[in-house]
Amino acid sequence: MNIILLSGGSGKRLWPLSNDVRSKQFIKIFKKEDGNYESMVQRMYRQICKVDSEATVTIATSKTQVSAIHNQLGESVGISVEPCRRDTFPAIALAAAYLRDVQGVSEEEPVVVCPVDPYVAEDYFVALKSLWELAGEGDANLCLMGMEPTYPSEKYGYIIPQTEEKISYVNSFKEKPTTEVAAEYIKKGALWNGGVFAFQLRYLLEKTRELTGFGEYDELFQNYENLPKISFDYAVVEKEDKIKVMRFHGAWKDLGTWNTLTEAMQESVIGKGTMNEKCENVHIVNEMDVPVLAMGLKDVVISASPEGILVSDKEQSSYIKPFVDRFEQQIMFAEKSWGSFQVMDVEKQSMTIKVTLNAGHSMNYHSHKYRDEVWVVISGNGRTIVEGMEQNVKAGDVITMAAGCRHTVIADTELKLIEVQLGNDISVHDKQKFELE
Repeated sequence: MNIILLSGGSGKRLWPLSNDVRSKQFIKIFKKEDGNYESMVQRMYRQICKVDSEATVTIATSKTQVSAIHNQLGESVGISVEPCRRDTFPAIALAAAYLRDVQGVSEEEPVVVCPVDPYVAEDYFVALKSLWELAGEGDANLCLMGMEPTYPSEKYGYIIPQTEEKISYVNSFKEKPTTEVAAEYIKKGALWNGGVFAFQLRYLLEKTRELTGFGEYDELFQNYENLPKISFDYAVVEKEDKIKVMRFHGAWKDLGTWNTLTEAMQESVIGKGTMNEKCENVHIVNEMDVPVLAMGLKDVVISASPEGILVSDKEQSSYIKPFVDRFEQQIMFAEKSWGSFQVMDVEKQSMTIKVTLNAGHSMNYHSHKYRDEVWVVISGNGRTIVEGMEQNVKAGDVITMAAGCRHTVIADTELKLIEVQLGNDISVHDKQKFELE
């Protein structure tokens, strides 16, 4: 199975665990059988591989998410990087061209496209494979998966099939309706549009050239910011006559808010948290190394991270975005391809950061023009290279780099260090990369 996962969006609705570089799909909140936690993207990737061990997975995403994807899934997963955000049609078009021109996938190959962040069980991926096979038959130009509605929702668009059979041609599409209108749609057999599509690669590439004038990956990439900013539904799906829908009866949740996310959590407390017996329907998610205590609360979510603290009624948590938009704050936590960092303290002329490097990984060889840096190794073993000079480091070692000094650190085991930045102009943009000789 060839599958494209759409991983877009910024991290506003699940603040403070998410931020501009850490979207909701990278938050490790789901407990595995071994007791460790995994994120939405890790969970989905694992489930795909369980159903189809030979599946080829490509993630369509922005460049700000590439490091987190490599950190959580490794280097082997395919990534189609959007130069800027242009909605789902350009993202899917670029990913389709990436499959053909970069990955060498045949134009006759069927491809499934789906969001990276629904909460689903194994039967969803079995259905994805059936949808992929249906697209390969070629009876329809597009094949969709329609979710059996569990209630009349205003959040979703609706697919109206011609019949109530498992696979049917599509009669029409309906925009997000009122609750009353949605109930009428459901009586007529309507399905939620979950944003899952399948097609033969040739069809989408031809449609891309027709709508944009470009068909090659390099052309699309170079002209990406000028492509129409339009959803795949509006650009392609709703204008296609030859289209089928396959019903899906299994569990499917869109975990877009704290309210829906807590419904999928296997436990009420993650991290250091305690609540008394008077609490009802309360969830605590704490990434800080300090305890959180809740008493006598009902229908509340509490979340704490280096970015901030949220205490909200669960229903009201759906309206968080405009308030978070007002915050002007530096990114306090991020995952990189080599590990992660957490900002611990910010002063006018200094910043203190805890850095974790995964075993076998290293930072870029780089320098800073306007700041000095001091590294204090607190655990693990590795090597530093400063102005071409390599030395072994271990817990307790201190390394000092003056402004302009080229440096990097390599982790032989997991390596943790405290980085202190000192200068009048500390900025993420003050970094020049070099090749190691």
